[in-house]
Amino acid sequence: MPVAATRGVVSAAAFGTALNSPGIQSASGLGLAESNLDQAAADKQDPLSPPETTPGPVWLVGDGVSTTQLTPLGYQTGEPVIVATGDLRALPFEARETISYASEVKLGPGLGVDAAWELEVIRQGHQIPGGGLLLFEAGFDRRLVAIYGHPATSSLGVLGEQGPDAGVERLGSISAGYSADGSVLLPTFEIIATVASAGPGGDGDYSAMTARETIRPWIETAAANNMYVVLDLQPGRTDFLTQAMVYEEFLRLPHVGLALDPEWRLKPDQVHLEQVGTVDAAEINRVVAWLAGVVRENALPQKLLIVHQFQTAMITNRAYIHTPPELAVLIQMDGQGSMRAKYASWGTLTGPPDAEQFHWGWKNFYDEDHPNATPEQVLELTPTPEFVSFQ
Repeated sequence: MPVAATRGVVSAAAFGTALNSPGIQSASGLGLAESNLDQAAADKQDPLSPPETTPGPVWLVGDGVSTTQLTPLGYQTGEPVIVATGDLRALPFEARETISYASEVKLGPGLGVDAAWELEVIRQGHQIPGGGLLLFEAGFDRRLVAIYGHPATSSLGVLGEQGPDAGVERLGSISAGYSADGSVLLPTFEIIATVASAGPGGDGDYSAMTARETIRPWIETAAANNMYVVLDLQPGRTDFLTQAMVYEEFLRLPHVGLALDPEWRLKPDQVHLEQVGTVDAAEINRVVAWLAGVVRENALPQKLLIVHQFQTAMITNRAYIHTPPELAVLIQMDGQGSMRAKYASWGTLTGPPDAEQFHWGWKNFYDEDHPNATPEQVLELTPTPEFVSFQ
């Protein structure tokens, strides 16, 4: 079926002459002019809907490719051609919809090395809640707003002060004001999956695992309400990857991400609350590699990986943390106290050159912050937080 020559999608008939004309934009990022950003946000919310008739083959090519280059590859006049620049997962909604329901997608020249996998992600059909395949793509500002805690107790954060359904309602009020800059909000449950414990426990790791059946209702409620979930790990004397793998069942879902909390990562002779824990980039990268593999093997949309930090010593060799395309790696400044102290910590952590390779998050503590930051104060931070949680 022909595809309208707009937003980086070019019909085969127009391909030869219109590719480089001012009216046609390649699909770099969203491939949209500034005036179309509002429409882009609306499009991202729409689910993919099957066309009335089954479309035929579609070609995917890189920017600057001509029909002459496609002809030896079997290009037939009338076959739609989609022009992409960069990550295919960032293609406009209409392009992804066409790709999803095409009888065949032919990869032409000019595409990136990951094009085959990116195409599989589109064809698989999983999306991030709210739409899209990339969490923080250019031209589509998304902000996750979360309640943090343990499902079985209110002493570890506000998430445990109510059940999943009431948690959905509470997030609605908590999120007020965080879309003031035009961001699309994604309500989120941030669940402590493994809890730092005062005693060693049966396995001696000073960390208590939360049963998957305790977490499952929150995962299911989030899915039913178009929400995201982050599973938080406080590993004690074991390592982050060992604990993450326990929850692989959930991490294979498109709406579940992971958080690592170095504050509660102990050395072999340490116990909690006598020092702030620390982790090296090498251990984080083992989680990165494994989680990226889960995303790639299951053709999932990009997944969130958070690393908590409120002191520089909590993450050693931070600049060497890997940030592969399968993951959106975010540092969350989760310090508590006065606004002056929190601003100082924010400036210290976001100041080094390596800060530019990460997304950034902020945490509000209802009882420990004096006073609580307003949405206006949070949105005035530089860089602007893309994840805000409440404990």
